[in-house]
Amino acid sequence: MKRASYAARGPVPQDVIDAVDFEIAALEEGQALIEVLAAPINPSDVLTLTGQYGMLPPLPAVGGNEGVGRIAALGPNTAGPAIGQTVLLPVGCGTWATHVVTEAKRLVPLPNEADPRQLAMMTINPPTALLMLRDFVDLKPGDWVIQNAANSAVGSYLVQLAAMRGLKTVNVVRREAAAEGVQQLGGDVVLVDGDKLAKRVAEATGGAKIKLGIDAIGGDATDRLAACLAEAGTLVNYGMMSGESCRVSAASFVFRDVTLRGFWLAKWFRNATPADQKAVFGEIAQGILSGKLHARVAATYPVEQIKQAVAAAAAGERDGKILVGPA
Repeated sequence: MKRASYAARGPVPQDVIDAVDFEIAALEEGQALIEVLAAPINPSDVLTLTGQYGMLPPLPAVGGNEGVGRIAALGPNTAGPAIGQTVLLPVGCGTWATHVVTEAKRLVPLPNEADPRQLAMMTINPPTALLMLRDFVDLKPGDWVIQNAANSAVGSYLVQLAAMRGLKTVNVVRREAAAEGVQQLGGDVVLVDGDKLAKRVAEATGGAKIKLGIDAIGGDATDRLAACLAEAGTLVNYGMMSGESCRVSAASFVFRDVTLRGFWLAKWFRNATPADQKAVFGEIAQGILSGKLHARVAATYPVEQIKQAVAAAAAGERDGKILVGPA
């Protein structure tokens, strides 16, 4: 058995993490041994290795915050999903490993017939997209949403989840080459960010009143989205891809009553009831099983190649997610 462990953080993320051997002690009552099927490397994982993320685990730590596996064994007198059942791994349990031991009661059963690679990516990016669509503005079928970084993982899920809810999307990308992929996912309007964005959005949507904007970039990109919103619209920021704080002109706040909010999934996990979490993950799992919700996978690396996997994930320009799992 192997897992990807790190005892320090540094500016080059792949330099601080290594695949190490470990052994599993005899399972105790209430515990389950999970064979990991797939676990993604997210931008937050890379920032955790460099020490730049907003919430850092104590060291030493095992990398990986989400993933899926198959129950390989149960401790004595342990109730829960049966051996062989595909399950969602608990958030933050160190999923870049061949095996994980956790409490059986924390495991969420998932459809065995669904693609485990798609299920592995359902804990962070899909709920981020879903909750931003659901929890800030009361949207009805036919309403418009605008987002930037539309070709990102969250952005791609948002396009698909919006379509499943009957919503229309304006999708802003930072380069022309990214537009085609968003269009293929079902984005209604795809535009390249830049000057006169609000005018171009109005022309493309027939002057639609856009109630909700989703910002992943910060800096002046936030202001350009704010200018696209209708009066009393809400702009939700969940990232700083530009490395800059959000900037919104006083005109948007004062004259059009635009509201700027923030979203952090970790906070939602702390406050959400088990019933709400079950409902959110149930909707996502059904979308994956039906084929309406999916993400591109660039490559899968075994745990033994964790350095190469992290380097590939940190490199940026690639078509899809990097996963850790069986070759």
